[in-house]
Amino acid sequence: MNGSNPRQPDSRSTAAAPETGAAFNPGSSAQDRWNRGAWLFRDSTLEKIEILLDEAFRVPGTQIRFGIDGVIGLVPGLGDVLAGLLSLVIPIAAWIRGVPYITLVRMAVNLGIGVLVGTIPIFGDIFDIAFKPNRRNYLLLRRHLGEPRRHTGKDWVFLLVLAGAMALIFAIPVVLVIWFLIWVSSH
Repeated sequence: MNGSNPRQPDSRSTAAAPETGAAFNPGSSAQDRWNRGAWLFRDSTLEKIEILLDEAFRVPGTQIRFGIDGVIGLVPGLGDVLAGLLSLVIPIAAWIRGVPYITLVRMAVNLGIGVLVGTIPIFGDIFDIAFKPNRRNYLLLRRHLGEPRRHTGKDWVFLLVLAGAMALIFAIPVVLVIWFLIWVSSH
C-alpha cells in the first residue's frame, strides 16, 4: 500500500482492474477487494505461475522441462494435494475472467488427471512432467481470451468422450453386480 487508508485503493491497484475485465461500482468494498487481489489474475502473473509450476527447470542436456509441480509431487500424499491446490489459481482466474463453462470443465479435468495420476509414486511424477496440466490450462485461458465465445469441435468431442468414459466407469460396477447376482442365483 501507499501508506493511505487500507480501504482506499491506491493508484497501482486501480490500474490493474481493466486488464481483468471486471466491472464493479467505484467505491464499493467489492471494488477494494478486487483491486487488492487483481495482480494475481493478470496475464503476466498467470504466465509466471504456469512456468513456475510446469516449466521452471530443465534437465541438463535435454529439452525436458519441469516445474515445482513435479518436484512437490515427490512428497508422498501431501505433495500432490499441495500441487493441486497451487494449480487452482489458473482455473479460478479463468472463472473470474468469464471463461465459458465448457472451458472450465476442460481445465478441471486437466487438473483432476494431473492430481489423480500424480498420486502414483514415481510414474505419476513422470506423467505430471510430461502432461503439464497448468500449461494446458493456461493455453486454454489464452485461447478463450484471444477468441471469446469460440469453441472448437475438439472441445465438444472432449466433453463427449469424457461423458462416455464416466458412464462406462459407473456402468462397470453395476454390470459386475448384476453378473454376480445372476451367478450366485444359478449356483
